[in-house]
Amino acid sequence: MKTTFLVTELCLFLLTSCFSSNSQANKDLQVSKLFMELPYNCPTPDGMAIAPDGSLILACPNFANPAMPACLMKITSEKQISKWIDVPVLPETGIACPMGIAFNEKGDSYICDNQGWSGSERGYRKGRLLKLIFDKQGILQETITVAYNMEHPNGIRIHNGKVYITQSSLSAIPSEKLVSGVYCFKEDDCNIEITNTLEDKNLLTTVITRNPQVQYGLDGIVFDKKGNLYVGNFGDGSIHKITLDKNGKVLSNTIWAQDSTQLVTTDGICMDEKDNMYVADFSANAIARITPDRKIVRIAQSPDCDGSNGGLDQPGEPIVWNGKLIISCFDIVTGPDKINTKHDKPYTLAQLDLENN
Repeated sequence: MKTTFLVTELCLFLLTSCFSSNSQANKDLQVSKLFMELPYNCPTPDGMAIAPDGSLILACPNFANPAMPACLMKITSEKQISKWIDVPVLPETGIACPMGIAFNEKGDSYICDNQGWSGSERGYRKGRLLKLIFDKQGILQETITVAYNMEHPNGIRIHNGKVYITQSSLSAIPSEKLVSGVYCFKEDDCNIEITNTLEDKNLLTTVITRNPQVQYGLDGIVFDKKGNLYVGNFGDGSIHKITLDKNGKVLSNTIWAQDSTQLVTTDGICMDEKDNMYVADFSANAIARITPDRKIVRIAQSPDCDGSNGGLDQPGEPIVWNGKLIISCFDIVTGPDKINTKHDKPYTLAQLDLENN
């Protein structure tokens, strides 16, 4: 999802120019508002999902402060926030790195434990897809490892009894440019060893990121109401549409939407009830909307900021919750292609209205 990329000064010039020109061209840009300041133990908020009880669950891998245990936070509709659980660590590394999160109909939680994002050599290809089983009171009862030895598990969605996740990097697959892919598992799978190669039976499809300056692959993932699968190719700023047959086999994988004047990078993505897609433009501190007719429009953007006034402080994941678009502010990655320049307090979630979009 977000890493230190090899970029040139030209990227900085282009991004700065893009911010200036689009801020003027998109005169109807919304101003994001502060949804919530997060407590001290949430320095790196990321993935979100709506729990069976309607609360919002926030994954905090806490890369900005490894001394803080990675956790899941629970936010009520009254905006009360509390720690739900510390995510079970991988004994080999002593850490957990929860990013994408999703719930199935039974209330089980599936988490992309992206050990590789930690930057630790011991975490390389040690990522996991975890299944957390809770009782009716929301107490963790069992942790099941669905898959392990993954290079870069990131975004996740559950559809028709299957778990779909993106792997943002598959460096073992020979290619001049970065290969990434989508994996698919059954909800009751367990202990599947992943090789991160084309030999993996659970590898659904792959994509190549062609932007030489930003070699980071598939990230956000979502299904529309018709069952079409969409994934965001981070470095290319494109959305791929993946059509599946009734058995879940891939019929096509094509670029569905791309417009670098409105969308630079694609991090987390979500959809509203009308199948409008919302995309976190991580590098440009922006949110874009893509309508079903594939039109991309930037709807909000912030300059470098600390998020205290509701600014988009490196948006990582959007989610539609209680009629609002809630956005986690990752706020840790810097570089010539990023508007964000440093990690700082406060740790925040931002919000945008949906009614005018």
